[in-house]
Amino acid sequence: MFDIVIEGGQVLDGTGSPARRADVGIAGGDITAVGDLRSADAARRINAAGLHVAPGFIDTHTHTEGVLLGDPQHAMGLRQGITAEIFGLDGLSYAPLSRENYLLNRRYLAGLLGWPPEDLDTTTVAAFRRAYHRTVSINTAYLAAHGAIRLEALGFRDAPLVGDPLDHARRLVRDSIEDGAVGISSGLNYYPNAWADTAELIALADAVHDAGSIHVIELRQANPERAFAGGGLAEAMEVGRRSGARIHIAHHRTQPWSAGQAEELLAEAEKAKAEGVDVTFDIYPYPTGSSYPLSYVPAWAHEGGPDGLLARLEDPADRARIVEHMDTTHHESRPWNPLTSVVFSHVPRQPELDGARLADIAADRGITAGAALSDLLLENELELSYVIAAPASTGRWRQTGRDAIALLARDDYMVCSDITPVGSVCHPRSFGAYPRFLGRLRRAFGVLSLEAMVARMTDVPARRFGLTGRGRLAPGFRADVVVFDAERVIDTATYDDPRQHPAGIPFVLVNGQIAVDDERPTGVLAGEAVP
Repeated sequence: MFDIVIEGGQVLDGTGSPARRADVGIAGGDITAVGDLRSADAARRINAAGLHVAPGFIDTHTHTEGVLLGDPQHAMGLRQGITAEIFGLDGLSYAPLSRENYLLNRRYLAGLLGWPPEDLDTTTVAAFRRAYHRTVSINTAYLAAHGAIRLEALGFRDAPLVGDPLDHARRLVRDSIEDGAVGISSGLNYYPNAWADTAELIALADAVHDAGSIHVIELRQANPERAFAGGGLAEAMEVGRRSGARIHIAHHRTQPWSAGQAEELLAEAEKAKAEGVDVTFDIYPYPTGSSYPLSYVPAWAHEGGPDGLLARLEDPADRARIVEHMDTTHHESRPWNPLTSVVFSHVPRQPELDGARLADIAADRGITAGAALSDLLLENELELSYVIAAPASTGRWRQTGRDAIALLARDDYMVCSDITPVGSVCHPRSFGAYPRFLGRLRRAFGVLSLEAMVARMTDVPARRFGLTGRGRLAPGFRADVVVFDAERVIDTATYDDPRQHPAGIPFVLVNGQIAVDDERPTGVLAGEAVP
C-alpha cells in the first residue's frame, strides 16, 4: 500500500539519465518504488500523463532564513519546485551567535534578511537548525556564516583575526560542522566578513578541510588591498590551493558589461583546477542582482555594528566622508556605476519609494547619489534593500542568458536562485529562477537537454553539499518530488512586477507530503533540517 502514486509521467531520476515512462510510489516519506504501479493500492494517485516527474530542486544559494519562520509556507520558493534551500550565504546569517550578538546582527541584516523571531536560539548551529525542522514547508541546510563566526570571536570591529580569537573562530567552524552545518560561507563585500584578509580565509578553510566540508565564497570587491592578487577569483583559488578545502563560488556569471565573455570568466579557475583545486560554481538566470546597500558604505564606518554606523551617519564630518567615498568610488566616469542602477525594493519608513531609482531620489532632493543613500540609510535605520535595474540593452540581456546556459552546461556548475525576499519590489529571481532556466532559457537556446538541466538542479548539488538521501528519484531516497510540464513551464515574474508565481509546475511534494496541489500551496509544513 502506497501513500501516493504519481502515475503515467516521464521520470527524470536526477542523474542525467534519459527520461522514462514510469510510476513513482511513495510511502512513509520515502520513494519506495519506481516502475509499473498501475495495479498498486494507493491512498492518493496523481495523474502525471504528459508531464515530467523529477526530484525536488535543491537551491544552493538563498537568503530566506530571516523571513521563513514568519512565512513558513514560502510559496515563492515552493512553487518554483524548490524543496530544499541552503542558507547562511555570503557569510550573512545568525549562527553561531550569543543572544547579544544575535540581536545586534539581526538589526544589521534586516535590510537583506528581514526580521526573524527575537527569541530565536542561535547559540549553536544545532539549536538554530532545530527551529526550521518540521516548522516550514521546505527542507533547509545551513552554511555556518563567516560573519557570525568573526563577530562571535572578535566583535564587530576591524582587527586582524589572529591568536586566541582565530583559535576561537576555528573551533566555531569545527563545532558548527559537527552540529550539522554543511560547510561555511564567506561574502567578501559585506561586514564584518570583508575585514578579513586572505590569510584569515585560509585559516578558516583549513578547519573546513579538516572537517571534510566545503567553503562557499562570494568573491571579494571590498578591501582588495587585503587580498591575494587583489581579490576576485584569484583569491578564492589561492584559498583552495593553500588549504586543500573544497571551494564553491557563489553565483559566478557574466554581467551586462561582460556579456559574451564566459570563457574569460573562468580562466583563473581553469588554472587552479589543473593544479588540483576542487572548485564548483552556481548561477542564477538574470543579468543583474539584488542586495542591501550597506556594502556601499566604507569599511571604517561599520565599526561597532549598526549603532556605530548610525552615529557616523548622524555626525556631519563622518557623513561627509561617507558621502565622498560613495560618490567617488562609484563615480559615473567608471566603466559601471552601480549607484545609478540602484532601484529600492524595500524602504520600510517611506514605502512610496519602493521601486524608485536612487538616481531619481537624489535628483528630486538636489543632492548626490551618495548623499541621498546616506540620508535614506539614516531615515530607515539601515533597513534598506535594492535591485540593480535590468539592462537597457535587450541584446546584452539576451547574451547574459546565453552565457548562463553555456556555463550551466559545464559539469562544475549548478543552479541557484539567490532569493532575496524582502520588499514589495524584490528581485524576480525570488519567484522565477528555476522555471526561467527550466523553461524559457532551455527552450530558447537548446544547449542542455532536459535531463542535464534537471541534474544540475538536483543530484549535482545534493552530492556537492552532502545532502544524503536527496536529489534522486530512486527507492530509498526521500520523497521530494516536482511534477512539471516541460513545454509550458515558464517564469512570469518581471523586474517591474516580481511577485508573480511561475506556470507549469502543478505538483510539489516534500518528504512524501503534497505541498503544492494543482499549483496551490496546501499549507503542509513537512520540511526537515538536513542532512
